[in-house]
Amino acid sequence: MSKVQRGLGKGVGAIFGGAPNADQLRKPVGYINKDVVGTQGSHENTADILRVPVEMIEPNPFQPRLSFDQEALNELASSIRTLGLIQPITVRRSSPGKYQIISGERRYKACRLAGMSTIPAYIRDTDDQGMLEMAIVENVQRENLDPIELALSYQRLIDECNLTQDKLAERVGKNRATVSNTIRLLKLPAKVQHDIKVGLLSMGHAKAILGVDDPEKQEQLCDLVIKDGMSVRELEALVRKMLEEPATTTTKPAQNRTQELPDDYYKILSHVGRFFSNEISLKRSSSGKGTMTIKFSSDEEVKAFVKALEDKQF
Repeated sequence: MSKVQRGLGKGVGAIFGGAPNADQLRKPVGYINKDVVGTQGSHENTADILRVPVEMIEPNPFQPRLSFDQEALNELASSIRTLGLIQPITVRRSSPGKYQIISGERRYKACRLAGMSTIPAYIRDTDDQGMLEMAIVENVQRENLDPIELALSYQRLIDECNLTQDKLAERVGKNRATVSNTIRLLKLPAKVQHDIKVGLLSMGHAKAILGVDDPEKQEQLCDLVIKDGMSVRELEALVRKMLEEPATTTTKPAQNRTQELPDDYYKILSHVGRFFSNEISLKRSSSGKGTMTIKFSSDEEVKAFVKALEDKQF
């Protein structure tokens, strides 16, 4: 069977056919026209790129990424040997003759693997709090931290930099609900956190498991997802069923069973519901006792509701 010829035609084929391999034309980016810090005549211009000797660079103690994929590092090192480091790292002066990484630790490690003696860098002045914030923001936007590392990083910003969740969301460019849901992962049992970290559970699975409060049941659900390959939708359906079971399986005296609500109660639900985006439930027994549950998604919803009460808008 003859092979199908995949020629490009005379015009385009003639242009590319005799050209050398593109990789043969590339030269590593070395920033050789840039000053090396510490040499005579060099100056630390924070707006410019400088070359920093490897032995003068220290890792970032605030680095939110706890581990680096060795295979990915080797691939990046190979690329750097061929092309050089395209994107400089960012450092700050930590002591005379020493520079601490603010962002770009993965690139720094790959440069060392590639055998580079100097690394292109921006030099920036910042305090430790500013350094932590910049490292987190840079990693959130570019490094694809796993969900647990991300949650730990957010929590550090709250604890060590005294940021509220609103301020934190603003700094990292995420909405508040996303930040809040990520931090909630730290409430899960260690086993579940581990499985999220190594990719056995997705963020969707984790959010579904958080719908159950019992840590033992959370672990059981985690095991079930891994063993049975359960999808997020299947898990959500199972969690809903688990939450509904007590109401449907528990036998209670007739006088305590939930009764049809009087019309006035529906008015309450209607009025209160205007202030909250989540579900509001109201249960009443035949004796007149009951509960009303309000689920709110933000402090702003509660404040608006309280203000309405104070202003007698009902």
